[in-house]
Amino acid sequence: MAAFGSFALLIGLALAAYNLFAGGIALRLLAVGGPARVSPERLAETARRAGIAGFVAVSAAAFALIWSVFHNDFSIEYIVEHSNIALPTPYKFAALWSGQEGSLLLWAWLLAAYGFVLRLTHKTDVKLHAYAGTILAGVQVFFLLLLNFAAPPFALVRGGIAPEDGNGLNPLLQYPEMVIHPPMLYLGYVGFTIPFAFALGALMMRYPGEKWIHITRRWTMMTWLFLTVGVFLGMHWAYAVLGWGGYWGWDPVENASLMPWLTGTAFLHSVMMQEKRGMMKQWNVWLIFATFMLSILGTLLTRAGLVSSVHAFAQSSIGPWFVTFLVIIMAVCLFTYILQRDHLKSEHRVESLVSRESSFLFNNLVLLAACFTILWGTLFPVLSEYVEGTKKTVSGAYYSHVAIPIGVFLLLLTGVGPLLAWRASSFRSLRRNFILPGIAFLVTAIVCVAVGLRPWADEGVFYSLITFSLAAAVATAISSEFLRGAGVIHRQTGKNYLSSMILLIRRSTRRYGGYIVHLGLVIIFIGFAGYAFNRSVEKPMGFGDTLDIGPYTLKNLGNTQESNPNYDTEFSQLDVYENGKKILDQPMAPEKRVYAASGQPQTMVANHSTMRWDLYVVYEGRDQATGLPLIKAFLNPLVMWIWAGLMVVVFGTLVAMVPSLSPARAVATVPLPDPGTLAGRTPAVIGSGD
Repeated sequence: MAAFGSFALLIGLALAAYNLFAGGIALRLLAVGGPARVSPERLAETARRAGIAGFVAVSAAAFALIWSVFHNDFSIEYIVEHSNIALPTPYKFAALWSGQEGSLLLWAWLLAAYGFVLRLTHKTDVKLHAYAGTILAGVQVFFLLLLNFAAPPFALVRGGIAPEDGNGLNPLLQYPEMVIHPPMLYLGYVGFTIPFAFALGALMMRYPGEKWIHITRRWTMMTWLFLTVGVFLGMHWAYAVLGWGGYWGWDPVENASLMPWLTGTAFLHSVMMQEKRGMMKQWNVWLIFATFMLSILGTLLTRAGLVSSVHAFAQSSIGPWFVTFLVIIMAVCLFTYILQRDHLKSEHRVESLVSRESSFLFNNLVLLAACFTILWGTLFPVLSEYVEGTKKTVSGAYYSHVAIPIGVFLLLLTGVGPLLAWRASSFRSLRRNFILPGIAFLVTAIVCVAVGLRPWADEGVFYSLITFSLAAAVATAISSEFLRGAGVIHRQTGKNYLSSMILLIRRSTRRYGGYIVHLGLVIIFIGFAGYAFNRSVEKPMGFGDTLDIGPYTLKNLGNTQESNPNYDTEFSQLDVYENGKKILDQPMAPEKRVYAASGQPQTMVANHSTMRWDLYVVYEGRDQATGLPLIKAFLNPLVMWIWAGLMVVVFGTLVAMVPSLSPARAVATVPLPDPGTLAGRTPAVIGSGD
């Protein structure tokens, strides 16, 4: 199977190279016009079909690697390093992306799959799709060159003698979410290649209008959704597996996934200005260019081992390949932009600071400021080592001091934007739209202080109070938009308010789906605000011992050791009492595992989660002084709001991708004039969209 997989990758490279060069020649012939020895249309069609066949070849290679994992083919070095006989079946799939070579194969396969769908839909706009498909082929050539020459996944073990068993999957990856999280993240990373290819292709061919944005809108939204889910699954994995009580540690690889999310979010907002007003064309092109390059940078940071991270792989030789590729991308984008920049002139300018255009612009600037801050902190160890010879890291405090105020300002803009009109907002409309959110802000702030929050005593509490108050204001603003629109439909149709609201959303799915996404972000920010009130207690616990934290009491029922072919485990069983009353039918069981194949330890957290807070319990091993199990308990407020908010964001994004209902049209009933006056006239048609 190793020979089959290697041959499939080689065929895939040949097909991608043909797609790139044949497609490029065909597009050049179409651009210059005139007679040619070969029909450019036929040449472009063969290039398109080569791209489709390339998907089959890369799929065959991915299948070969999965087949080898499931059949324990330890003649392949990659299988030895990332699997073993006792590995549970779901994690056999995770072996595909657990190592550098397999993850690059996943990248190439997902890109081939995206390209396959794109090439099947080429009749939407044949020439633009040909440009995009050729650019995709160029990216695919790079990854297949890596897989064939720099990081081959089917390399045989040294010496040619296969071991009886492998080293096993990294214990950190032996968690159910890790079967889903990396593919989701990669679907986001890879998916941004599609809008990038369309944007670059449209610029190369001086494509008129904004049709390329309409073609890629759902591609971009789905890609953004995949990346969003991937980032939050990573947060949940860090929360549930690493055992430190938090969900975001400003780890370099966490940052690498957040940066393209920030620029992608900015792009999704600013393209609305281009569609509505013909503005920010240059800005939008560079936003999607930057998003794609940040996706490649994120892959570089993870795969080349440039930074220290629990997510990153070891040092490897593929770093120069990625750096060269990024330089080529930047050069192509910059050259094309300089050549065609006159095609990107804006049709209008921002007319007022108090307008929806200006709110989108501020939103973009804040998102880019956050991205630059994170990029600088992430790359600082690499830059300091290059300049001074010593690697200096940036602490989490650096990110928090900058990111928290930026996040609060973004939350403000989330509520302000929908309340502003295009071009300019009158004082009367501002007063009408902002009075209720303003009241909600003040009331929430007063209530928070009344129940015990002291923002003047602690910076974290101050930002939490501002977040709670802004969340109330933004939720009020979004709700008022829904109620106002539903009220109009209720008066027009007589439907009840629920039916009217559903009809309202169906008539403008993009707008109201976006509002639902904003509401989900509000819920997420409420969850983030709870972090300032986290607390923890640590204590050695023998049989019958208790530990108190907040309203909870943990009582140790005993400590147990067990073994299975995959790992040895040691855990405690803890009954949970709230205000003296037992609240769980089954005891909590935090554990510490040691995996047989690798000898590596792994923490398995026990968590009792409610909308108010999480009781989060970690078995930290044996206390050196007493020999007793060391139990650490955290009380983390509002964490569930983060995961609930993600569900709302997912729902809102899916709503926004559904086509809106076409406006109803009706023939107007009017008295007929004298027949002699009808000559040369047609019936009047009245529709809600006219």
